[in-house]
Amino acid sequence: MSILLRIDGIQVGYGDMTAVHEASLEVRQGETVALIGGNGAGKTTTLRAVSGLLPLRRGHIELDGRRLDGLGSADIVGLGVAHVPEGRQLFPTMTVRENLELGARSSEARRQRIETLQWVFELFPRLSERQGQLAGTLSGGEQQMLALGRAMLRRPRLLMLDEPSLGLAPSVVRQIFDVVRNLADTEGLSVLLLEQNVGQALRIVDRVYVMRSGRVLLEETVEQMRARESYWDLF
Repeated sequence: MSILLRIDGIQVGYGDMTAVHEASLEVRQGETVALIGGNGAGKTTTLRAVSGLLPLRRGHIELDGRRLDGLGSADIVGLGVAHVPEGRQLFPTMTVRENLELGARSSEARRQRIETLQWVFELFPRLSERQGQLAGTLSGGEQQMLALGRAMLRRPRLLMLDEPSLGLAPSVVRQIFDVVRNLADTEGLSVLLLEQNVGQALRIVDRVYVMRSGRVLLEETVEQMRARESYWDLF
């Protein structure tokens, strides 16, 4: 498989603090990759750098061979990158359908908006049932489905998910993760998943990177990671 996302030796920080040190990783076309680590490991900062929300101090980021560093976040979205942040960042006083339609930002996504909406409703029938309901009145699981559905309105090539299981019941997490895996298998979508729920992540990913103190320390296949007696010594 060809490499879709390449992160090469990036350094990223906030003010005088460096949060990510010389981090490198790759996501291939149609591959689902987990980036795991404890709080403060630098995972979210890495995603924010890919999305153009934080500038690089060193290194570079490529999407299908094209440099992303230096581009604005709107341009990066237009190239096919969708980022579902921790906390979902929905508009609570807008309806489910209105939140979804905000995802269709590029001209191509707008042309396919009706078709993509129906596809998202098939992925998450609960959103179809609640499309006229205010987003702020949804359960946590429904809000996560909405955040993921909004990202899919962009018809992305790369989907980045930041702690999608946080605060959700195991049955809801399983449902959402199964949808993500199905998207990779049937649509060729590449996925970069940030998770502390290692057990759930290992159900759907192909490879795993471990990050600690702003550095990528380890890369393993899912089979190698499953063979470990414990994951917690990695954090």
